[in-house]
Amino acid sequence: MEYVYPAVFHRNKDESYTVTYPDLPGCISEGKTLGNAMYMAQSALVQWIGYLADKKQTIPNASPAEKIKPSKGDFLNLIRAEVKDAKAVKRTVSIPKWMDDQVSQSGLSLSRVLQDALREKLA
Repeated sequence: MEYVYPAVFHRNKDESYTVTYPDLPGCISEGKTLGNAMYMAQSALVQWIGYLADKKQTIPNASPAEKIKPSKGDFLNLIRAEVKDAKAVKRTVSIPKWMDDQVSQSGLSLSRVLQDALREKLA
């Protein structure tokens, strides 16, 4: 699911940035550069929304950007985050016996190998 929230960027004395989300109290991020702050802001948003969803808490609606007035020296930017449902689901798969034997002998996790292979294939 896609979410877009306005974020307030505050430039610190050491030239780093602190990022807050007016609609998500407690969701705070920082970055040493503006690019890093943008990346960290998106990461924080994904984790925050994912946590709320996992805990079955209400995900607040984003305020319209024009309604948020940053303090002097701060600026507003929209941050987009795509949150994927990471809950595990059970699927039945068939593999040759020799493959299953080798997986067991190697100590690999069949689920992890399958997830990694699918992630690579779908990327």
